[in-house]
Order: sequence, then C-alpha cells, then structure tokens
Amino acid sequence: MPGDRILLGPGPSLLPPEVSASLSQPMLGHMDPDLLPLLDEIVAKYRIDQDRIYLTGLSMGGFGAWALTAYAPDRFAAIVPICGGGEALSARRLTHLPVWVFHGAKDPIVPLKRSEEMVDALTKLKGDVKLTIYPEAGHDSWTAAYENPELYDWLLQQKRKPVTKNGL
Repeated sequence: MPGDRILLGPGPSLLPPEVSASLSQPMLGHMDPDLLPLLDEIVAKYRIDQDRIYLTGLSMGGFGAWALTAYAPDRFAAIVPICGGGEALSARRLTHLPVWVFHGAKDPIVPLKRSEEMVDALTKLKGDVKLTIYPEAGHDSWTAAYENPELYDWLLQQKRKPVTKNGL
C-alpha cells in the first residue's frame, strides 16, 4: 500500500513512502534542535517507512546534515551532504550509514577540504562513503548533485541499518 509523498527540500519527488529532508541554513557547528521533533511530527502524521528517511543539506545545511546525523545516527537511511563539512571525530558515529558527498572543486565559500576531511575520516573507519567532486563547480555544486538521477537511484537503494557499537 503506497504511503504519502513527502519531499522537504530540492529535487524530484521521491516515490512513497520515503522522506527526504533538506537542510539549507542551520546554525554552523550544530543542528537546529527543532529538526528532530519536526521529523517526529511528520512520521506521526504520514505513513512513513522509517527505514527510508534520507537527509541532505547544502552549504550551511551540509554542515547541519553532518551534525544532525552525528547527533541522531539511528534516524536516517542515508545522507547527502553537499558543499559542507563536519567534525571528523564524529565519523565514528556514522560508519553504518551510506553517505554520498558532493562538492565543487572551485568552491570559494566552503573549501573542498571540509568535505574531504569527513570522507577521509569515514574511509579510515571503513565507512560506506563516496565523494563526487565537480571539477568546474564553485559553491553551487547542489544543482549538479540534485539533477543527477543516479543520486535518487542510489538513495532508493538505501535502507536504515542498525547503529553499530562504534556508532554509539
């Protein structure tokens, strides 16, 4: 039985009953504390497959996606941070989670190094992470990322996994 279609943020509508939440401007360094209660409200109101909730964020929202996922690593099936960065020490909480990172090589706002640090940290911990760098893109790497049909195919293949002992 199909669920309700929910799409928070840019990108084409996902097939029900998946949820895609997109962050665009949380406070730098931590997530907005209202986001998890908002997610709880959406899950309570609509028929949502809680094993297929995906999180994406761009720019400051990319930082927020990393931070929110580190805070609540058991809530999401996969994350897609775009031109953001996080705290490499938090990577141990994300090793169970599929992550696809996008960044523009010529980004003058958020250095590519911020994404690479998170990818490197997850790679060292044998996390499920991949990085796409758009060689000619500046800060707006989200247009190419969200227009990439492979992203949505990849997302729909992901299902929430239990948090491992290292992720606690």
